Amino acid sequence: MSKIMRNSEVPQYSDRADVIIIGYGIAGACAALEARRAGAEVLVIERAGAGGGSSALSSGLFYFGGGTDVQHAAGYEDSAENMYRFMATCMGIEQADLIRRYCDDNVAHFNWMEAQGVPFERTYFPGKAVFLLSTEGLMSTGNEKVWPFREIATPVPRGHQVAREGESPGGGAMEPLLARCEEAGVRNSYDSVATALICDDAGGVCGVAIRQAGVTKFYAANRGVIVATGGFGMNRQMLAEYFPNLPETAQPLGTPYTDGSGIQLGKAVGAATQGMDGMIATASIYPPGQLIKGIIVNLQGRRFVAEDSYHGRTAAFIMEQPKTRAYLIVDAEVFSYPETVTAHHTLIDGFESIEEMEARLALPTGSLAETLADYNLHAAEGEDPMFHKHPDWLKPLDKAPWAAFDISFDRSNYLYITLGGLKIDRHARVLNRGGEPIQGLFAAGACTAHIPRDGKSYASGMSLGPGSYFGRVAGRMAAGKSGLTD
Repeated sequence: MSKIMRNSEVPQYSDRADVIIIGYGIAGACAALEARRAGAEVLVIERAGAGGGSSALSSGLFYFGGGTDVQHAAGYEDSAENMYRFMATCMGIEQADLIRRYCDDNVAHFNWMEAQGVPFERTYFPGKAVFLLSTEGLMSTGNEKVWPFREIATPVPRGHQVAREGESPGGGAMEPLLARCEEAGVRNSYDSVATALICDDAGGVCGVAIRQAGVTKFYAANRGVIVATGGFGMNRQMLAEYFPNLPETAQPLGTPYTDGSGIQLGKAVGAATQGMDGMIATASIYPPGQLIKGIIVNLQGRRFVAEDSYHGRTAAFIMEQPKTRAYLIVDAEVFSYPETVTAHHTLIDGFESIEEMEARLALPTGSLAETLADYNLHAAEGEDPMFHKHPDWLKPLDKAPWAAFDISFDRSNYLYITLGGLKIDRHARVLNRGGEPIQGLFAAGACTAHIPRDGKSYASGMSLGPGSYFGRVAGRMAAGKSGLTD
């Protein structure tokens, strides 16, 4: 259990730096680089034997927009205001000040990332995918084209993927960032577990206690401490507290160190948390994109979500249905097997009649037939008055035979990350429970409350994008600078 230590309780400091950073993923590396370039002596504490963390294992997607060179090369026009309108509408105005700053600085932040050696191709992937095994630099990763958001802001793709083939392109971002940190003279303390934050008599954070090779050490921070440790998906106790009904089939994404340790460190010194019951889960029905032309129904045989939603939004709605059950219904023209093999969506069977399918799925008599009849009637006219599914994905499901896939939350394999964490302001200062900044304490990345509060509003890239950006903000602030530029 993390605890608070007083400066007066420290027998002797083993080391000292201007800025101490806990965690060496994308947020920690960007924080370290900015703090060092601002003139601070920087020491990074990392539990693993090297930097990278969950960021290096990720799909390498950053949510960037506002008019980046990658967007322009693909023929898309965007602006900070257009990006803000979408994010504030879809993700909520609870963190509007963070959204505003992120959008206003987004193009400059993208340029900064490229300047560090993080590669992005000027190419575009037009299809529907969760992640890419190829190297296209731009893809759609959110709900921009989903109603009502498409009527409030011009839909523009903002998923910027690092140009590296394979399942973990995130390493293509972490490697150059860590190299820049080494070149800048950032020091590190690997295989080290932060066990407590050290506070002065006024309650400000002035150091960190760690365990390394069975020995307790104390590090003093002259200017500030930055927590950048990740989420809590591997912490069974925290999961039981905030997600008591999480099925065993759901699996967390991350490393074994994604255990909420940084959140616990902050709470011990009075930090507020936010959105702790937020989660983005995914077991996408696409690719192939043609499956989006099917419909998703619950145990009442009723639709409950626009099927063209981002896969995390669809999953969030499935989690709210009775017994968290849902079925994907397709006809002969749409039929294909979901290509996201990790989801383990089960083909229940093929059916020559809707009545036969209703009976097999134990749906109320006539419910699915009514749902399909209504859907087909409007789809033939290119409309979906119930959920306003985009016309690109509308077609009558009237070609027998029909098939049903079980995509239930408690039966398929949903992968998830937690979205809640320490509450910060737009300057990456950690706030106490009264809403005031805790002196000397900053945070960034997945240990802080994500801008999207739940899967309904999440977009792929909303961890690496804001994590890298607010990591930079935290580094500058902890070093005594007020912004990202002098």
